[in-house]
Amino acid sequence: MENVNIKTIMTSEPIVLGPNDCVTKVEEIFETNNIHHIPVIDDNKKVLGIVSKTDFLMACQSLTFYNKDFKNEKNQRLFRSLLVEELMTKDVAKVNEDQSLMFAAGIFKENLFHALPVVNKNNELVGIITTFDLIGYAYKERAPQIY
Repeated sequence: MENVNIKTIMTSEPIVLGPNDCVTKVEEIFETNNIHHIPVIDDNKKVLGIVSKTDFLMACQSLTFYNKDFKNEKNQRLFRSLLVEELMTKDVAKVNEDQSLMFAAGIFKENLFHALPVVNKNNELVGIITTFDLIGYAYKERAPQIY
């Protein structure tokens, strides 16, 4: 793991959002894809933030004192009026594609993050790495060979 670069196991070309997208787009992405984090980028592919499924679910629960149908209707109105930049976590930690998996693991461990945007030397988003990626790689690396 020490000598393996992040780009080896990261997800390249992740699904992304723009800061001016409506939160309805976040809902659509989470409903149609098996992902838990969406990087937010500007027109130059610079990372502005990240939206986690937890962020989104917390927004969904903002109107819990209403009955279910009324809550869903109110949430849809809210999601059409809210922009991604109002929901996203700003100033996110990023890693470079050429850094080691051990470096990413250290950031995950110290900060309890579950995903990190991956950038190139020009600070442009090129991928995303998650704790699931590291677990999958570690398990694969240690799995016994069957002949």
